[in-house]
Amino acid sequence: MLLNNRVPFAYILNKIRTELIYIFIIVLIVDAISIKYAHLIPAVPLVIPTFLGTAISVILSFKLNQSYDRWWEARKIWGTIVNESRNLILQLQAFVTPGNENAIKKIGLRHIGWCYSLGQSLRQLDATTHLEQFMSRDNLTEVMQHSNKPLAILQLNSQDITALKNSGSMELFGHVQVNNTITNLSNAMGMAERIKTTVFPITYRIFLHGAIYLFIVTLAIALRELENYLEIPLLVIIASFFFLLERTATHLQDPFSNKPTDTAVTAIARTIEINVKQLLNEKDVPEPINANDYYIK
Repeated sequence: MLLNNRVPFAYILNKIRTELIYIFIIVLIVDAISIKYAHLIPAVPLVIPTFLGTAISVILSFKLNQSYDRWWEARKIWGTIVNESRNLILQLQAFVTPGNENAIKKIGLRHIGWCYSLGQSLRQLDATTHLEQFMSRDNLTEVMQHSNKPLAILQLNSQDITALKNSGSMELFGHVQVNNTITNLSNAMGMAERIKTTVFPITYRIFLHGAIYLFIVTLAIALRELENYLEIPLLVIIASFFFLLERTATHLQDPFSNKPTDTAVTAIARTIEINVKQLLNEKDVPEPINANDYYIK
């Protein structure tokens, strides 16, 4: 997730470097053709590129709104995960009879592993990274047999919670409440997976890029009376704003792509680990993840 720290100019430039090279070449070609065949190319009224630029701005605005909605929904989902994670431990401590502290600890640590595993899975990374810290080898072996690792961890916790109820360590009412929390966590996981697997049609981006290139071509013809040393930098700067907005929207529309614009799932999982371990009175409580750069993962 990008922070309020100053974003390096190199990071911004790298996002649209290829497009700016294309624009520079296109403008040079259009200028050369306009000079050589000036008598064949009719004058283009400035109103035409103005109309195109306005249309592109409207389309970009729509895409940015839709992309930010997806990013914000992803952040709300992980906010729900934070709340339900705290609820899970508090409910277990309230509803499970004394003497079962080890069982609660086992479920709590395993749930921390679930948070990290879910974040890794959404980013299409190894979902079993560091899981050995939070669960037994037998549990880890069982999780490895599943294609959806976070779902397998939820199943293990649900089985242990049911075992507490069957052994008489938890009443039916408490079991229902805790099971609802597990269900809410599963629902949050499903919503995050839906965002990950639902993408914008690639044709939308292709058409938008085509419209931007057409806008620059018509604007270059309309401004051909300008000197090249003024026209070319001006057109490149104008195009860079359009392409930066489009690239920003493209990155925001996938908030789990392991980029600086991502939802900070690793940092959120660390927050959950801290909260859960403190509720369990654990000693090895880690520090929050602090950004050493312009973004935090």
